[in-house]
Amino acid sequence: MTDSKYFTTTKKGEIFELKAELNSDKKEKKKEAVKKVIASMTVGKDVSALFPDVVNCMQTDNLELKKLVYLYLMNYAKSQPDMAIMAVNTFVKDCEDPNPLIRALAVRTMGCIRVDKITEYLCEPLRKCLKDEDPYVRKTAAVCVAKLHDINAQLVEDQGFLDTLKDLISDSNPMVVANAVAALSEIAESHPNSNLLDLNPQTINKLLTALNECTEWGQIFILDCLANYTPRDDRESQSICERVTPRLSHANSAVVLSAVKVLMKFMEMLPKDLDYYGTLLKKLAPPLVTLLSAEPELQYVALRNINLIVQRRPEILKHEMKVFFVKYNDPIYVKLEKLDIMIRLASQANIAQVLAELKEYATEVDVDFVRKAVRAIGRCAIKVEQSAERCVSTLLDLIQTKVNYVVQEAIVVIKDIFRKYPNKYESVIATLCENLDSLDEPEARAAMIWIVGEYAERIDNADELLESFLEGFHDESTQVQLQLLTAIVKLFLKKPTETQELVQQVLSLATQDSDNPDLRDRGYIYWRLLSTDPVAAKEVVLAEKPLISEETDLIEPTLLEELICHIGTLASVYHKPPSAFVEGSRGVQHKRLPGSAGSGDSVDSPDTASAAGVSEAPPAVIPSQGDLLGDLLNLDLTPPTATGPPPAPSSGLQMGAMDLLGGGLDSLMGDESEPLGGDLGGSPALGAGFGAPPAAMPASFNAPVSGGLDDLFDLGGGVGMPMGSYSPPKTVWLPAMKAKGLEISGTFARRAGVIQMEMTLTNKAMSVMTDFAIQFNRNSFGLAPAGPLQILTPLSPNQSIEAALPLSTVGPVMKMEPLTNLQVAVKNNIDVFYFSCQYPISMLFVEDGKMERQVFLATWKDIPNDNESQFQIKDCHLNSDAASNKLQGSNVFTIAKRTVEGQDMLYQSMKLTNGIWVLAELRVQTGNPNYTVSLKCRAPEVSQCVFQSYEAMLKN
Repeated sequence: MTDSKYFTTTKKGEIFELKAELNSDKKEKKKEAVKKVIASMTVGKDVSALFPDVVNCMQTDNLELKKLVYLYLMNYAKSQPDMAIMAVNTFVKDCEDPNPLIRALAVRTMGCIRVDKITEYLCEPLRKCLKDEDPYVRKTAAVCVAKLHDINAQLVEDQGFLDTLKDLISDSNPMVVANAVAALSEIAESHPNSNLLDLNPQTINKLLTALNECTEWGQIFILDCLANYTPRDDRESQSICERVTPRLSHANSAVVLSAVKVLMKFMEMLPKDLDYYGTLLKKLAPPLVTLLSAEPELQYVALRNINLIVQRRPEILKHEMKVFFVKYNDPIYVKLEKLDIMIRLASQANIAQVLAELKEYATEVDVDFVRKAVRAIGRCAIKVEQSAERCVSTLLDLIQTKVNYVVQEAIVVIKDIFRKYPNKYESVIATLCENLDSLDEPEARAAMIWIVGEYAERIDNADELLESFLEGFHDESTQVQLQLLTAIVKLFLKKPTETQELVQQVLSLATQDSDNPDLRDRGYIYWRLLSTDPVAAKEVVLAEKPLISEETDLIEPTLLEELICHIGTLASVYHKPPSAFVEGSRGVQHKRLPGSAGSGDSVDSPDTASAAGVSEAPPAVIPSQGDLLGDLLNLDLTPPTATGPPPAPSSGLQMGAMDLLGGGLDSLMGDESEPLGGDLGGSPALGAGFGAPPAAMPASFNAPVSGGLDDLFDLGGGVGMPMGSYSPPKTVWLPAMKAKGLEISGTFARRAGVIQMEMTLTNKAMSVMTDFAIQFNRNSFGLAPAGPLQILTPLSPNQSIEAALPLSTVGPVMKMEPLTNLQVAVKNNIDVFYFSCQYPISMLFVEDGKMERQVFLATWKDIPNDNESQFQIKDCHLNSDAASNKLQGSNVFTIAKRTVEGQDMLYQSMKLTNGIWVLAELRVQTGNPNYTVSLKCRAPEVSQCVFQSYEAMLKN
């Protein structure tokens, strides 16, 4: 009779009976009792009360009984840690048993008992097992180290088990090597920065030797480990590829994919003109094709991986198109994936074959598949220009079938074909218009509206067609509403006399009757454009469209590189990096392919830093030649256009209004965005819609433009007039010996609201210097020259010249270390020179930095206390009024002052050019030269710089 009988009992009160049986003298009865206990445990009954009785059964030579007891022990050790200690002696004894199977069983169970109290007792037995004479025990002990590390990492490191594991990589038995690699990889994953798997050519050689002889899962561990190695040169890379290639013919698909991963990575190192490179490409195709003859689930995993491989190296499978033709009995998920790969492999050589297949698919019964097939025909037209005409006629044939979902998909792809080949296939528009009434899906309706708007001049009744859509405007999806708004504006610009009412109707529907902010904003932008400057509207709305690219659904290159390094894992099936779906910190380090042989491209492009001002690593003090040199050598002396929008228009009202929308706490001021409404009714929504772009304008341009700004912000009031803005003394930024005789010293100043870089350029060389130009690297606050460096006369030997360069704050942003660091490149007729300097943050304090009292109070309470920093300013001999006056000269505004027990407390606010507010409390005690300043800010990283400026302003 089988063991199933143990699971069928439903007797009550059996714990007592089992207890008696477990303590029986008869071995057979004992074994039966343990089986019953395990059966009860398996079906979810609580048999933990029998713990001491089961543990007593450990003292036996019967391997089967011992396995059952160990199984029970693993399950209940966590809930009965004190009892589990009783079993330690047996473990220790079993680890010295003459039978290697029992030694291995003991060490395996030890690793599975996750109880802290017990782990320290297990170190000695584990150490012996790691050096055991039997390879089966050693390989089990290797995995146990990884489990123990998960419970108590410190203990494993202190006991030196990691070094023993590294030694096992040189073991004579291939399975021990594989398990040691698996354990080290597991530990390294949870500690990404530890250099546990120190891979070098000698280690790699040992791994490759073991690769041929270990089991299939051992091979996978070794191959995954090899994939993390970066060869020194192309010869080593080729040698590893040659030894890994035989794995491609393995019966286990996981081994094949792991081998493909290693080869894909190491191929990056091989020069493409090498004979072996071509041979390797040919060898990679057959195993991938073979994977497609497995069952559907495996096919799907293989196809997802092939999709990545084809994007990286389409040449591998370019002759294997037929393998991806869909079979009638393929499941839908396999069909869709095959279709995707067919399009990726489509080329001029095989397009006729592909189109014939796709046309066949478009008459299938599976709706999802048919839709994708129709879309695929359009993608082929865009990818292979020679086939576009055949694709369009195929699509027209499909439209004639009048099958609703086929017609809708065809119209969506024809829109893309128009974008790719303008003025070529517009003759089909009439056919499309005939099917207008049958469209009920948002994407198809939006595509049709786009076609009517774009080619309105060729369609006689375009206004009637668009009007028919307008009748149910509010029932349409957002996609259709936005498209309809743009199409009617295009129509109006092409036929203004006939469509005035239509455009007014749609603008009113979009702005007044809609609660969708995207639609409202677009409506207001069009309304304003049309009412102020129809010529500009025409240039914007009817501008020439850029041609769409061949394949829009390609995976972004850096992500593709990472996914190639994860072939054969879940990441390659999801097409997402592990960090997107693995919780916690385990296993989420980013992997990259090695640089291609002979390629000079650096892995990170200088543009990868985010414009939001957050960079992963601080940039080097001096930028590399590649950063600035190319641009600088092409600089002429005309004002740079790339540093941001031109200076603001000279209308005081306009400029003031724009500045009030500058973000931060200004939004609390209420309706000050209204002046932007202009002749459009001053709607607040309009102000919001148009206010965003000018927010980037530097506040520094305000003061000279709007005369009454000081009064508006009550800058003139208060305790006497402020002194001038603080400017640090000039220092030498670029010594002559580093710049072929050119010496530059300088400082920064803020004059009449404009930041200036004031420099003295001295020529200490023997030749005349001319053609000066200047450029800044990206920096924390977007500082950039607002005009060219004005040095109009040649700089003769031993002559100095003063230059003041106005700066704007609308340049590209990248967080620097320190925050106020500025990297500068100066060019003249001799060379390009680089230096870095630091500006005082007080240069960035703008003139409208005075907060209302209530707003100050609310903001101070709102900013978390963790963001407050306190500093001491020593040896300062000013009274509170003098200090307040001095600070106000540099746009630090005192909002309130109170005296508590002889101590003056000044509450101050300042606003940086990027809209960050800093609030301060300055405490001044009469007769005490030491001040205390507390700073609060939503961006606490600026506090240290603000304090340094406070100290400099008060002491100078």
